[in-house]
Amino acid sequence: MQIGRECGLDVAPLEERDFEDGEFKLRPLVSARGRRVFLAQTLAPSAGVPTAQRLLRLLFLICGMRSAGAAHISAVVPYLAYARKDRRTQPRDPVTSRYVAQLLEAAGLDHLIALDVHNPAALDNAFRIPVDHLSAWPLFAAHFAGRLGAGNPGGAGFGARRFAVASPDVGGIKRAQLFTEALARATGREIDLLFVEKRRADGHISGGAIVGQAAGREVIVVDDLCASGGTLIRAAEALRAAGAAAVHVAFTHAPTAAGVAAVLADERIASAVTTDSAGPMPRGTDDPKLTTLPVGPLFGAVISRILRGEPVSPLLLEPPPAS
Repeated sequence: MQIGRECGLDVAPLEERDFEDGEFKLRPLVSARGRRVFLAQTLAPSAGVPTAQRLLRLLFLICGMRSAGAAHISAVVPYLAYARKDRRTQPRDPVTSRYVAQLLEAAGLDHLIALDVHNPAALDNAFRIPVDHLSAWPLFAAHFAGRLGAGNPGGAGFGARRFAVASPDVGGIKRAQLFTEALARATGREIDLLFVEKRRADGHISGGAIVGQAAGREVIVVDDLCASGGTLIRAAEALRAAGAAAVHVAFTHAPTAAGVAAVLADERIASAVTTDSAGPMPRGTDDPKLTTLPVGPLFGAVISRILRGEPVSPLLLEPPPAS
């Protein structure tokens, strides 16, 4: 609903019917023939609707729209599930990100708009249709810039300490670098970049060595996803042990309440910021340490630009204007 309001499009009604055996049907109640259609569907689980069911509903709706004569179908997916397994790390590993791409294309999808997938390069390689990959880092940069006090060396909420951005693992260094650059542009301040060593084996996380200077700094740990919270908590522990003055975390997707709750409960984490890409925050996560930023304005701005034939790349550098 919010995405439609942001881009000035009507939200078409759907008939949704569940059958006793778990089957369902989705039917648009307006004609799609010859029209350009945007289907908005997060693939995060919610009460009674697991991730696999959400994916199946999206696939069936794409197929139904294609059968109904839609001229062009775009899927607006704030949280694209099954994207973490994007390569084989051991024999017979599945590459689920590619399988999801094949399913969406086979259903008749023409265009995908997604937000902060785990590995953007793997996303580009998995899909043959056009993909617009958006990022929440400009939103996070604007959030922290407001608290830092852009152009004010003393800051407006964090004091005069030096700031740093950290990746909780080697794989997220590029993500952390982009956020560091966005935050530096937004604040006019020098921001250090560092990362925390992380090793995963048989489901267990280890490591904790830090590359870069954390001592005396306010550190923002950035990640694309908080599922269990373990990676962010481990990074916060290592950074505080290395002398960080405070640790804040920023993650785009919060698909589970348990992961967010674990982060908020850890006293080594001073604050957390995320988005509503996985849907509204569940009960039990209403903590003053947590800020949730809406992604509706970002997706609405992207759709508006697409309909006007304008590039969406400027939105990868700066957040959309407040509506």
